[in-house]
Amino acid sequence: MGSLNLLTVQKKKILITGSNGLLGQKIIYNLLKRGNAHIIATSKGENRLKEKKGYIYESLDITNKAEVEEIIKKHSPDCVINTAAMTNVDTCETQRKECWALNVTAVENIVEALENNPLPREKEITGFGTPRLIHLSTDFIFDGTSGPYNEKAVPNPLSYYALSKNESEKVVFCSQLKWAIARTMLVYGVVDNMSRSNIVLWAKDILSKGHKINAVDDQFRTPTLAEDLAEGCILIIEKEVEGIYNISGKDFMSILELVYKAADFWKLDKLLITPSKSSSLNQPAKRPPRTGFIIDKAIQTLEYNPHSFEEGLAVVDKQFKEQS
Repeated sequence: MGSLNLLTVQKKKILITGSNGLLGQKIIYNLLKRGNAHIIATSKGENRLKEKKGYIYESLDITNKAEVEEIIKKHSPDCVINTAAMTNVDTCETQRKECWALNVTAVENIVEALENNPLPREKEITGFGTPRLIHLSTDFIFDGTSGPYNEKAVPNPLSYYALSKNESEKVVFCSQLKWAIARTMLVYGVVDNMSRSNIVLWAKDILSKGHKINAVDDQFRTPTLAEDLAEGCILIIEKEVEGIYNISGKDFMSILELVYKAADFWKLDKLLITPSKSSSLNQPAKRPPRTGFIIDKAIQTLEYNPHSFEEGLAVVDKQFKEQS
């Protein structure tokens, strides 16, 4: 029994796809802080995180089936968190082949590789069991006619991006894995080396330069701090739960209200902000007007406790100053 007890306290081996992205980075830093996991970070190309120690990095193109199979077989992870996706909604509309490859085929590759590489028997005995997959999805799978949504809402995608993410969920549903889907929306935060932007940083940057902003008042969301989303994904692993979880912020607002709040926080000129309608933007992809998530399930089951939007802006401000 002594050896069994030792195995029981083994660190879980967690592989993250899309580790160069905003969420991927936050998950790695959260896991490093916890110190209770073996981390395999994967992304296409070189590692762009500032912190290079405490985890293994592998370059991985998840659209390449052979590469995925090789990496999964090499590391035999207990859990994969799939954060990689093509998320630019308009690009997905115009580059459909690339969108499908990254958002659907890649998920099929990951599922198949995990199913073909079962965990060793001793891990099953100690409760590690079948490999877990945590897959990230989006509010855009809904048409935005009846938000905020709970986990039982029926999807009705309006754009090709939304269609691809809905299809990726179906791939996960049909797998033989232990799976969870973390649906989220409008993720904001500060990424290492400021290599990527998001709506909060965009608004701050434009207004700080004294430029005007058109912000839509007919789209409603529950914006999500990247640190909160990372925490939610890790809680899903730690609680060993399965199924669909809404992991977002708790404050429901229009995009216009979000930009106003950012301007207030950084004491920027709100007169530069002009309310507008979605129809005036002439975007290739249609957006759902009113989404937002009801996060009661995550709060009750995972003890998920996201920041308020203003608290999230304070986190962003602190990190922004550290990088400046």
